Amino acid sequence: PQALCYKTLSGIKTFEHKKCPFCGSKQVKKNGKHQGRQQYKCKCCNKYFNGGNRINPQTLWHSYTVGKQTATQLAATYGCSRQTILRHLKKANPKAQFATPKCANVVMDTTYFGHSFGVMVLLDSISGKALSVTEVKYETNTLYAEAIGSLKAKGIEVQSIVCDGRKGLPQLFPNIPVQLCHFHQVKTVGRYLTRNPQTAAGKELWRLALSLKSSRRADFESSLKAWFERYRHYLNERKPHPETGKTHYTHPRLRSAYFSLKRNMDNLFVFEQYTDLNIPNTTNLLDGAFSDMKRRLECHHGMSRGNKIRFIKDYFARK
Repeated sequence: PQALCYKTLSGIKTFEHKKCPFCGSKQVKKNGKHQGRQQYKCKCCNKYFNGGNRINPQTLWHSYTVGKQTATQLAATYGCSRQTILRHLKKANPKAQFATPKCANVVMDTTYFGHSFGVMVLLDSISGKALSVTEVKYETNTLYAEAIGSLKAKGIEVQSIVCDGRKGLPQLFPNIPVQLCHFHQVKTVGRYLTRNPQTAAGKELWRLALSLKSSRRADFESSLKAWFERYRHYLNERKPHPETGKTHYTHPRLRSAYFSLKRNMDNLFVFEQYTDLNIPNTTNLLDGAFSDMKRRLECHHGMSRGNKIRFIKDYFARK
C-alpha cells in the first residue's frame, strides 16, 4: 500500500511558482491577459511579464548568430520587447573551444573593424579549424610570435606558416617553413605600379606579377631576371633635385615593386620545397572565412564591441 501510494503521489505534477525574469522573485501575481497570453506582475520590482515559454539564453544566442535572426525578429518570435532579447543575449555564455591537433599548417592573418579593433586568427589548413582568435588593436610581429608560442605550449606541432608577408615576420621563425601569400604579394606590387601602369617596364612587370600564382620558382625567377636585364638602365636612371641638386631615382615605385619580388623570392615558393606538407600558397582559406563572418555580422548593426568579440570567437569555434 505504501509503495502504491508513493507511486500515485509521484505521478502528480507539483505546482511550480512563477518566477520573475527580472529579479528572480517568486512573489508574482496574475495581471490579466493580453492577446490570449497570461500576464504577470512582480510584487518586488513592480515589473510586468507574460507567461510564455522561458527564454533560454544559449538557444537565443544560437538563433542570433547561426540563424542570422536580428534582435527585432527574435522579439517578434518570443513575444517580448527588443530590450528583453538584448538582455538575455548578454546572459549567454558561448564557450569557444578551438581545435588542438597534433600538427598544423598555420594560416594567420588579421582583419579589422573600422579603426577601433581587429581580430587575429590562426587557422589550420589541414583540418580547416581555427586554432586561436585574439582581439588586437594593431597587427604586430610580436603578437604573431606570441600566438605561435601559445600553440606550441598546447602541444601543437607547427609544420608551416602561411602569412601575408609582413616585414621581418619570416625571420621570427627560423626553424619553421614560412610561405608568403601570393595574393598579398600581387597586391603589394599593384600598390606600387597600380593596375594600369603607364610605362612599358611597368606593364611588363605587372603582367609578370599576375602570373605568380600559376608559376614555378625556376620559371618565375628566370622571367624576373630577364625583365631586369632589359630594363636595368631604365631602373637605375637618376635625376637631380631642382632645389638641392642631389640626385634621386627617376622611377622609385618601379624599383620598389621589383625589389619586393626579388627580396621575397625565397619565401614565395616554400610550398615547392615541402610538397609532403601540402602547404597552401595563399591565405584564401582564412580570407574567405573573414568575408563570410562579416556578412553574418551585417545582420546585426549596432552590436556592441563585446558582443562582436563573442560572436567572432563563437563563429570560428563552430567552423
